[in-house]
Amino acid sequence: MSTNRDYDIVLLGASGFVGGFTARHLAQSAPEGARIAIAGRSPVRLQDVKRDLGVDWPIIHIDTADDAAVARLAASTSVVATTVGPYLRYGMGVASACARAGTSYADLSGESIFVARSIERNHDDAEKSGARIVHSCGFDSIPSDLGLGLAHQAAGGVPIVAATLRVRSLRGGVSGGTIDSLRQQMKEAKTDASARRVIRNPYALTPGPSVRLPGHGGSGWGKERGAWQAPFVMGAYNQQIVQRSNYLTGWRYGELMRYREVVTTGSGFAGFARAGALNAGTAALVAGFAFPPTRALLDLVLPAPGTGPSDKAIEHGRFVLDVDVYPVEGQPVRTRIAAPFDPGYGGTGVMLAESALSLAFDELPDRAGVLTPMVAMGPSLAERLRAHRFTLDVSALS
Repeated sequence: MSTNRDYDIVLLGASGFVGGFTARHLAQSAPEGARIAIAGRSPVRLQDVKRDLGVDWPIIHIDTADDAAVARLAASTSVVATTVGPYLRYGMGVASACARAGTSYADLSGESIFVARSIERNHDDAEKSGARIVHSCGFDSIPSDLGLGLAHQAAGGVPIVAATLRVRSLRGGVSGGTIDSLRQQMKEAKTDASARRVIRNPYALTPGPSVRLPGHGGSGWGKERGAWQAPFVMGAYNQQIVQRSNYLTGWRYGELMRYREVVTTGSGFAGFARAGALNAGTAALVAGFAFPPTRALLDLVLPAPGTGPSDKAIEHGRFVLDVDVYPVEGQPVRTRIAAPFDPGYGGTGVMLAESALSLAFDELPDRAGVLTPMVAMGPSLAERLRAHRFTLDVSALS
C-alpha cells in the first residue's frame, strides 16, 4: 500500500449492478481508516450509492474514454477495482494507465481477447512500475485458479497429469453485463481471425509450453463414473487463466497438464438429456451472437447491460465446485470451492472486493506484471474469502 496516494482503493463502476455488490462488501469489510473512493460517469447515481450504504466516500466523476482523466485516477490510488465492461470496449485504457502508474488493478473480465491484448500491451510496463494487473477476479476465474493452485500446493508441488473442475451445484442469474461481454467478444471474433484463434487456444495467455499433447483438455461431453457431464460454459476461458498461472510459475503444474471444466448432470436418461441440452444450448448461444440476424433476436430476449436478476433469485444463489487434481506421483487432491451466494453477483462482489483489499493491504509475493489471482494473491486471498462464508477446503481424493 502506498501512503503517498490519495486513496487505497478506487472502485470504478460502483453504481452498476455488480459494482453495487462490490461497494456493499467494501463498506462492510474494509478495515477502519481505509481510504476508499467510488468513480463513474454519473455523480447522481454515485451519490445514491453513498446514501444507500451510509458511507462518506469521495466521488470521482470520470469517463473512461478520457485518457488524461484515467491517468490522473490511476496515479491517485494504490488499487483500481473496475466493474466497467465489456472490457474490450472500456477496459484497456484503465488497465494501461494503472500499469504505467504502478497502480494495482483488478477486474471481472472473462474476455480472452481483452486479456491477451492486455498482456501484450501492459505486462512489460507493469513489471517496470511494480503494478499488479489482475484480470478475472470474480466467479471467472477465482474458483478455477485458486482451486487448482491450492490443490497443487497440497499435493507437494509436483507436476500434474490432469485436473478437472466439476460444477456440482450452481444457482444464479445471468447479468446483462456478462451477456454484453460475450456479445462484444463474438462480434470481434467474427471479423478478426486472430481473435478467433485466441478464443480457441488454451495457451492464448502464454507463449505456450515447449511440448503439447493433441486434444488438450478434451471436450468434457460424455459419461464418467456413472454420471453424465457437459462442458462448463466458461471452461475454455478459465483454462486459459489456469495455464497462465502455470506459465508464470515456471510451468510448475507441468507443461503437459490437461485441464478441463465440466457440469455434472446426473445419471440415467435424465442426466443424459440435461447434459445434451446444456451442451446444445451453450453452443447455440455462442453461435447466435456470431451472426447479426440471430444476435438481434437474442438482444430482444436477453438481459440488457446494467441489469440483472431479481433480488429473490440472487438471494437463493449458491455454488459448489470441486477441482480434482491428479499429480504425477502421490495421492490425488480435491479442492472444494463453495459459497451461499449467487456466483455472478453476491459471490463475485465479495471476490472482487476482497481482491482489491488484498492488493491494497496484504503482504503479497514480490511479483508484478499482468498476473492471475493465484499468482498475485494466492493463499492470502483464499484466507480472506474463508472469512466471508466461502469454503476452500483441500483434502485427499479417495
